[in-house]
Amino acid sequence: MTAIHENATAAASGANATERFKSDKLAGVAATPPERVSLLAREVLEAVHGTIRRHKVTYDEYNALKSWLIAVGEDGEWPLFLDVWVEHVVEEVATEHREGNKGTIEGPYYVPDAPVQDRAVPMRDNEPGTPLTWTGRVTSTAGTALAGAKVELWHADADGFYSQFAPGIPEWNLRATFLADADGRFEIHTVRPAPYQIPTDGACGKLIAAAGWHAWRPAHLHVKVSAPGHELLTAQLYFPGDEHNEDDIASAVKPELLLNPSSVDGGEAIEYGFVLDPERS
Repeated sequence: MTAIHENATAAASGANATERFKSDKLAGVAATPPERVSLLAREVLEAVHGTIRRHKVTYDEYNALKSWLIAVGEDGEWPLFLDVWVEHVVEEVATEHREGNKGTIEGPYYVPDAPVQDRAVPMRDNEPGTPLTWTGRVTSTAGTALAGAKVELWHADADGFYSQFAPGIPEWNLRATFLADADGRFEIHTVRPAPYQIPTDGACGKLIAAAGWHAWRPAHLHVKVSAPGHELLTAQLYFPGDEHNEDDIASAVKPELLLNPSSVDGGEAIEYGFVLDPERS
């Protein structure tokens, strides 16, 4: 781990993710009908009750859970916990109707309004990582080119840290927005990300240790792809051969999201495009 990251902690990252969630994700919450809240809350509680009865949960185990839930809140790790262990099922249900590209979870580290760039992702001088050139095209399910489609890209650095969620990293490092040309094509220059472990010094890490799990995510590129009149696509793209493609802690890898990089002078190149579904009326 490099010196600029030595003060990065789960608590600090969790606090940033919590504040980002509060500012960006609550627009539709107030519109949820009370009967829907009642239905979902009752079924979740019934599932918990069923687990307790089925496995004869003891008071010691109950108190361990209670203590851990308190710690998740104190560490600001609810966004991390939910995005790692729950979001992949929500995403699956929300997009099961789509005919275009497969998506996957957003995760806790998205930041909206990344500056528009021509081709190169902002990065530090001598940013670690293999240079990566990515070309692709954005079309509709009807095959029409989506001129001006927006491709938002963000990913971790070689140490597994995201700008704006770890100290010492420039604000928009490895984050950018790109606009497709008149034929829907785009070209992006960045570096290949590395696999990383989710934060393990907080409550989520204690669960992982107690359960004997691992904390690894395979290397991935995050994207959001959008165009007027079409559904927003959120995805992560993965690299073949990563040992954690099969056991990703976040259960977010899908075969359709695997890239096929080729070697070029001084780096790698990938071709991967997107097909967007029209908005549903």
